[in-house]
Amino acid sequence: MKKILIVPCLLGILFLVACSENEQQNSSNEQENTQEEQLSLPIDALEVIAGNLDVPWSIEKLDDTFYLTERPGSIVQIENGEVERQTVELEQEVSTASEAGLLGFVLAPDFSESNLSYAYYTYEVSDGQYNRIVTLRLEDNVWREESLLLDQIPSGAYHHGGRLKIGPDGYLYATAGDASESEIAQDTDSLGGKILRMNLDGSIPSDNPFPDSYVYSYGHRNPQGLTWTSDGTLYASEHGNDANDEINRIEAGQNYGWPIIEGNEEQEGMVTPQFTSGDDSTWAPSGMDNYNGNLYVAALRGSAVLEFDLETGEYREVITGLGRIRDVLVEDDYLYFISNNGDGRGAPEEGDDRLYRIALSELD
Repeated sequence: MKKILIVPCLLGILFLVACSENEQQNSSNEQENTQEEQLSLPIDALEVIAGNLDVPWSIEKLDDTFYLTERPGSIVQIENGEVERQTVELEQEVSTASEAGLLGFVLAPDFSESNLSYAYYTYEVSDGQYNRIVTLRLEDNVWREESLLLDQIPSGAYHHGGRLKIGPDGYLYATAGDASESEIAQDTDSLGGKILRMNLDGSIPSDNPFPDSYVYSYGHRNPQGLTWTSDGTLYASEHGNDANDEINRIEAGQNYGWPIIEGNEEQEGMVTPQFTSGDDSTWAPSGMDNYNGNLYVAALRGSAVLEFDLETGEYREVITGLGRIRDVLVEDDYLYFISNNGDGRGAPEEGDDRLYRIALSELD
């Protein structure tokens, strides 16, 4: 099995080849890039689809067209090799606070006909800072906020959550951070520190685990990734407190422990993670997807794409040397991922940030 590690000089070559072919703590540690080894695969195995992205956060893809949110408040469309930064008109101004901005984004199931999507963004008003979930409609290359689905999701100095996904059950799921107020993660009356679940019109599903509540699971610190395996099992990634990052198997109504337990700690009535980085290391895991029994997770402070084997319980780095990784997408035997070196905690190089593609077969 090979770990794919790109050194800076080769990265520049890769970029030319592709073009010609068509968190709060220990921020200094977050800027580390491991770039000591040489590339161990053919030079054309890793493709740069687009560069010069402005703090990208989420990847969506429909047929051959990509849509990437950028935290300052734009959506980048990439189609047939053409990159277009599209305007997003929102009811509230996007916050520029740390970790905040235009975050999660998912296309409606009928997007080809409706041009409708769902977005999660941070904003500030006189009484505080919040996150909200809205619908956006694309018209004449402009995305306009159309309806408000859920408002006043807690948003503090850090820990906004922000991931949106439509599950195999047809419901919209959102990750919400604890807004740097750890105690709200245990309060099921608060939306912070939770995974939320709603109907696509913003109403509460009748089978949610808590009556008249969007809360699907609780006791989360800063969850940023969601994926469902082929059997319908939901997994989520979560930032730990300095270390003890987690990959959790999510079940309705369960308590995942924060801030009472973390990592491998146990307590009755609380769920310990499937995987943890442990007391001495950190991943800062963000977006995630899965393929053939493996979870693929973007790691920010880990500066890698991580592969977790659900059968063996082992994990490994499969991509390193490109800096901070924010989101991943698996489709048609390819892994797509975006770097996030321009978010204020990385060390951006010329052309950062980028959208990459590699065949999953190259990771064997």
